[in-house]
Amino acid sequence: MGVLGDARLEALVGRLHEQSAAQEAETHRYFTERAQRGELSWDGLDEQSHRFMADKLVALDPIKAEFCHLTCRALGAKRVVEVGTSFGVSTLYLAAAVRANGGGVVIGTEHEPAKAAAARATFEAAGLGELIDLREGDLRETLKVIEGPVDFVLMDIWTEMARPAIELIAPHLRVGAVILADNTTQVRHAYGRFFEFVEDPKNRLRTMTLPFEGGLEFCVKG
Repeated sequence: MGVLGDARLEALVGRLHEQSAAQEAETHRYFTERAQRGELSWDGLDEQSHRFMADKLVALDPIKAEFCHLTCRALGAKRVVEVGTSFGVSTLYLAAAVRANGGGVVIGTEHEPAKAAAARATFEAAGLGELIDLREGDLRETLKVIEGPVDFVLMDIWTEMARPAIELIAPHLRVGAVILADNTTQVRHAYGRFFEFVEDPKNRLRTMTLPFEGGLEFCVKG
């Protein structure tokens, strides 16, 4: 049995990871071709890209998702924020950790209505729906209210939204809280405004880049 300690849940996330992996070649080809034509910008996705990504899971790598789960378990995390839920694969790992820690909530964020609907169906199928507060819409609105201290944050979202998200979440972080941000080596230049916030001493964050593929930023609230 894997780190989740639940054979049924392990099987479900395994199928979702397989589905996500099967889409990766198409996604890579799409963005490579558009980049070569000079059609992409780090300022955000255009409407064509949003349409293309509407059915893509873009799930967090399994090893990273397992690391998130174990980190939440080690923290005893009961209030978790996930910035960028998509189809909810990594959310299952987070909610399973919260359940194992005695209960709490995972606050998820997703802009696309179709993805949010699919994620909710997955949460119910996994028996974890009652632990997940999935907020649909622009995170600059959906994360304005976060009640209680936050123990753990996963940021797996288009980089232009990382700074607005951390600004809203940071005031709620407890001392010792952990923020993990994905792909900070692969696209570090696009994370510039996020790192400006993290590296500002007044925000009391310490960070290091973990050597996962693409990089995984490990930030701790001091």
